[in-house]
Amino acid sequence: MRLGISAQFPHASCEEWGRKHREAGLGAVVFPLDYTAAVKDIDAYALCAKENDLVIAEVGAWSNPIDPDPEKRKKNRNHCLRQLELAEYIGAKCCVNITGAAGDLWDGSYAGNYSKETFDEIVLYLQDMLDTVKPVRTHYTLETMPHALPDSPESYLEFINAVNRPGLGVHMDIVNMLVSPRVYYNNRKLIKDTFDLLGSRILSCHVKDAVLDHSLTVSIRETECGKGGVDLGYYIEQAEKYDPEMPMIIEHLAELKQYLNAIEYVKGLRA
Repeated sequence: MRLGISAQFPHASCEEWGRKHREAGLGAVVFPLDYTAAVKDIDAYALCAKENDLVIAEVGAWSNPIDPDPEKRKKNRNHCLRQLELAEYIGAKCCVNITGAAGDLWDGSYAGNYSKETFDEIVLYLQDMLDTVKPVRTHYTLETMPHALPDSPESYLEFINAVNRPGLGVHMDIVNMLVSPRVYYNNRKLIKDTFDLLGSRILSCHVKDAVLDHSLTVSIRETECGKGGVDLGYYIEQAEKYDPEMPMIIEHLAELKQYLNAIEYVKGLRA
């Protein structure tokens, strides 16, 4: 695997940025700039990644492309398109976003998230974007989510088949598919089933852990790597079967110290 973190080390130059990732023993990065940055700066960071043997795992396009407000929806879809163009320009493994949400909260839980109308709308905008950009060096990907589709490997495959474009790949977050106690306790089966079905298409993975609270109603929450019930060693093992250098990006920690601790924990799983 190529381990990375979603946070950015404090830095004053791209050279310092690249060096800090390398010194932390990392092999993958989340690109720190967006499409509005100056081309010279984008080029400089891409070069620093290459010089430090850092794979650019992800360009984030975090926004709601199905926002119910027409103006916001248009703006967000343009953001996704431009971020995909950026990912193509720098040769990132993928450009990643969620499918969106049928409500005001961009990653919120709404009944409309699961409607056929929403599915069809997502498919159409993905086809239009991919036909416009025609990515060759990168792929657009959908992060699996607990409150929206795709929320299982099977539902991801439905999008792949419906979109039917080579520029659509897979971004994987196993924890985001832990949608019930049964799935939580059988997360090894979920991991295996996911990689059996989608493994050859997976381009980048998020790494985190989860805890099932013993309360009513069901509460499954993120936690630091090694402090929950997810078999992260098996997750990495399955990922490496399909790509020995799979980017595995640790995310959603509050402090840099927590990231450094997580780096050592995850690296220790493959020792």
